[in-house]
Amino acid sequence: MNQERLFTVLVEPHFSEKVSIQGELSNQYGFKVARDASKAEIKEAVETLFGVTVDNVTTLNVKGKNKRTARGVSRKKNWKKAYVRVAQGQELDFMGMD
Repeated sequence: MNQERLFTVLVEPHFSEKVSIQGELSNQYGFKVARDASKAEIKEAVETLFGVTVDNVTTLNVKGKNKRTARGVSRKKNWKKAYVRVAQGQELDFMGMD
């Protein structure tokens, strides 16, 4: 995979209550990823950017919510989420990313 694609696969880390519990129990982290990213691309991006070994990648498409405003109904964009499990004894350092 080329370097440009590598940096566009991972959009941002996804923090939620579920992700924080999974991180403590099973070394699993959540990311918001590009909609066209494959599991292999996500695995390679995480391994390259964070220097860890990835055991498993699970992806799911999140449907955007409908929002009612004063001007009518609008809709948030659909997005893709990835849960990444790293090898036992390793962890991701989000503060060390520059």
